[in-house]
Amino acid sequence: MLIDSHTHLYLDEFLPDKQMAVRRAIDAGVGHLMFPNVDLTTIAPMKELAGKYPGVIDMAIGLHPTEVNSDFRSSLSVIRAELSSGLYKAIGEIGMDLYWDSTYEREQVTVFREQCKLAEQAGLPVIIHCRNALDRILEVFESLDIIPRGVFHSFGGTIEDVRRIRQYGDFYFGINGIVTFRNSKLSSVLSEIGTDRLLLETDSPYLAPVPMRGKRNESAYIIHTASYVANSFGIPVDHIADITASNYKDLFGNF
Repeated sequence: MLIDSHTHLYLDEFLPDKQMAVRRAIDAGVGHLMFPNVDLTTIAPMKELAGKYPGVIDMAIGLHPTEVNSDFRSSLSVIRAELSSGLYKAIGEIGMDLYWDSTYEREQVTVFREQCKLAEQAGLPVIIHCRNALDRILEVFESLDIIPRGVFHSFGGTIEDVRRIRQYGDFYFGINGIVTFRNSKLSSVLSEIGTDRLLLETDSPYLAPVPMRGKRNESAYIIHTASYVANSFGIPVDHIADITASNYKDLFGNF
């Protein structure tokens, strides 16, 4: 069974009928999905769509780094309150993003640290967004008493990046359509990650894999990434599906 470990099918990009995107994924053999939150405005639509597919969709609650601003403390209060509902399997997506704008870099550091602590207190894994910020992410890890388990989602780093991350914990790595891009060097990193710490994802509606590149991405397209990864390891696609499904359950729990 294929699992999309990171998808945002609840966003407005999938209007007018978000349920159709979920149905297309199920019809394509995707048996389970993880919805990570983005900001305070996305909590309600995420819960609404997930509620229509009990047993199929998991949710994570968190504040995305690009949504961090000077009012981050009030946002974190809402995240904490929402977590008490018991609906969530992870804290995410959280992390740091210094690609577009570093205006709130210090605030991003604080928010990431606080959400890592929240994950530790709740006994939940983290879904980490890291873009142009690995040094800062690892500095936060240095400051923590306990580093939570988790996944570096949409991973596009190097072998050396994998090794640096592993100095701080036995993390998983989320692989999406980036691996299929012509200029991507990620395929050479897969062997360093290994199948036992690999998760498949789409990050829909972004990063559609070849041959769908340029289109709005959706969970049904994960088969293209799965096929590419399976070919890289020289194993059948149903084998990589089973391995990554087992990895998902190890990190996020059974469903």
